[in-house]
Amino acid sequence: MGIGSANVSERAQQPPELAISTVIFALRTDAGHGRPTLWLPLVRRTRQPFRDLWALPGGPLSAAESLQDAAARSLQETTGLQPSYLEQLYAFGGLDRSPVQRMVSIVYWALVRPDEAALARETENVGWFRADCLDRLAFDHNLIVDYALWRLRNKVEYGSIAYDFLGPKFTLAQVREVYEAVLGRKLDPANFRRQLRSTPDIEETDEYVQGGRHRPPRLYRYTGAAAQRNNGPLSQTVE
Repeated sequence: MGIGSANVSERAQQPPELAISTVIFALRTDAGHGRPTLWLPLVRRTRQPFRDLWALPGGPLSAAESLQDAAARSLQETTGLQPSYLEQLYAFGGLDRSPVQRMVSIVYWALVRPDEAALARETENVGWFRADCLDRLAFDHNLIVDYALWRLRNKVEYGSIAYDFLGPKFTLAQVREVYEAVLGRKLDPANFRRQLRSTPDIEETDEYVQGGRHRPPRLYRYTGAAAQRNNGPLSQTVE
């Protein structure tokens, strides 16, 4: 048996390596059309395998950390982000994910508000990319991002997850921009505004956006589950 086949046999006997990866979604204004779109930070790999390809933030799982703590730590170390919404997404363990060793990744996803996204660290090896038009990523990270987008689009249709992209006060137009960015299509402003005003967890404030040339839009607040989540500890929901 040759050296190459021996190495393959030895790798097959090794236990899988456990890793944590995180998909982080934020809204950023696209320079091309001026509307908010979904973006996510990626990290350039500096070693093999997949050297120089971009990848999701993450790393090996320490024996002394919980899954939640490992995800939060890797995010803070690579991007400087400490999002209020951090939730377990799925486990990915395909046999061919890595050419070096069998690897199982526990994937978390995070949604960050504008004030949080503005604090993200960007360097030569950490950058932001549009989530819907990525080039080839390391490992199976394109598949992971696609799955996270699918989950996000499903949840925004029936839940309150859109408010995790917004600050504590917002205009109705800003809520519509979140839905349009996530769903990837334009929505009728009048119909959307009417439906949103009928939502029981939307509450008017006495404040308005100042500084515009037209009639200032009213600010609203969300009083449901997302509001409690943003004012409390990291979400630990597993779905």
